[in-house]
Amino acid sequence: MIMANSGLDIKLKGDKVIEQIPSIKDKALRINLNENIYGTFAEIGAGQETVRHFFRSGGSSGTIAKAMSAYDKDFSDAIYGIEEDGRYVTESRLKKMLSHEVDLIEKRLDRIKHPNKMFFSYANTVATIDFAKQFKGHGWVGIKYQVEPDEDYNEIILHIRFKETDARLQQETLGVLGVNLIYGAFYKHNDPKKLLRYLYDHLDKDQLEIDTINFSGPRFAKVDNRLMSLQLVKNGMTDAVMFSPDGHNILPAAVLYKKNILALRGSFRPVTNVNMDMLERSLEMFVEENKVEKDNTFVIFEITLSNLRSEGEIDERDFMDRAELLCSLGQTVMISNFQEYYKVVEYFSSYTKARMGLVMGVNNLVDIFDEKYYRHLSGGILEAFGKLFYRDLKVYLYPMEENGEIITSQNLKVHPRMKELYKFFAYNGKVVDVPVHDKENLKIFSREVLRMITSGIPGWERMIPKGTAELIKQHKLFGYNPSRVLEEVSK
Repeated sequence: MIMANSGLDIKLKGDKVIEQIPSIKDKALRINLNENIYGTFAEIGAGQETVRHFFRSGGSSGTIAKAMSAYDKDFSDAIYGIEEDGRYVTESRLKKMLSHEVDLIEKRLDRIKHPNKMFFSYANTVATIDFAKQFKGHGWVGIKYQVEPDEDYNEIILHIRFKETDARLQQETLGVLGVNLIYGAFYKHNDPKKLLRYLYDHLDKDQLEIDTINFSGPRFAKVDNRLMSLQLVKNGMTDAVMFSPDGHNILPAAVLYKKNILALRGSFRPVTNVNMDMLERSLEMFVEENKVEKDNTFVIFEITLSNLRSEGEIDERDFMDRAELLCSLGQTVMISNFQEYYKVVEYFSSYTKARMGLVMGVNNLVDIFDEKYYRHLSGGILEAFGKLFYRDLKVYLYPMEENGEIITSQNLKVHPRMKELYKFFAYNGKVVDVPVHDKENLKIFSREVLRMITSGIPGWERMIPKGTAELIKQHKLFGYNPSRVLEEVSK
């Protein structure tokens, strides 16, 4: 429960006050009254919605060196340069804005005259909802700033998606977010996880989605942006995030747009030879499809939030262990809160109409045909399958071995009530069997590999991709303990 009281929002749990949140006016005023915080505002596309809070709160002359909006494209290009792709609402444009404005501050303000000033530049480049209300709008928001006068600049950059359907409301939301970001940058930088949560002060999740955020600079040298990605999903700020092999968060829309997508879902705890074989064999088949272009194909390893939970809580260290291995193999990783496969497909379909593929094992496909997962849908399993297979989608099914028998799409068993439904999709080319070149892979299970690693049982190294065993040992991932290995060998 939240109550207003003397410029503060008060969060209550029962009758107990658990947190007091300063109002937007109080946040802006605190910044204004700090005589050492001084900088510029450059806002494009949605008015000067952030800086107006600082003008209205009072004392802004001590904080605002300049406020501008290079709204005209020619003016913007003349100031910040021309983008190669010709677009304006991009991360590249935002970074140019931040760097340009900081350079101007350093050139125009004498450090001898302002020895204690902590300079900053806040910027955003945004497209609000269009007149037809087909595209709700999105934007890039960021701040480049100092925490000490003689320190290098820090940077926080995030991408947002508007959920409101009114341009004026979107502008107001952007203004509140901007104040929260600037306030958090200066007063919450020591705890980036809290800073992230405070971005939603006085905002609701149905107003705004934050789907990408990156921290950099001396104050964030120890921040792993993949972990920050996880927080976005964990806190309900977005449904899914992605990061590249180099550990940087990437914007899903930028990499998935009009792509052929092949996704492999799993816990990857740890990634094993069977996971890589599933992907490689499926990819070979996928790129041979008529509607698939090899150069336009994007491969994703997806981990659902439910696969990261340990006794009800997200195990962040365990998550980072998995991320380390997948990144070392050059893979792009997606973290989502989608439990059902059809939601994954719906998410991808918001970015591409091209053919997609899902790689899964027999057990996963059997689960898909379990009605209990769709009781929350008014149309039940039929509604889910309509959403799943209505798209241009194929399932690449990797076999399993059970009691000496190889189980494929031809002999797997689903609930008798689902038998005809399964046949309809399986025999209409929606489910494709993946051939196995090495049947020894069918005997590899992540849970068994994990047990061997944590228990110090030798032999697990041959069950995982080349080079990953060295990483596990070097960084002591997944509870690897060399002394435990020695104990096991001595037995």
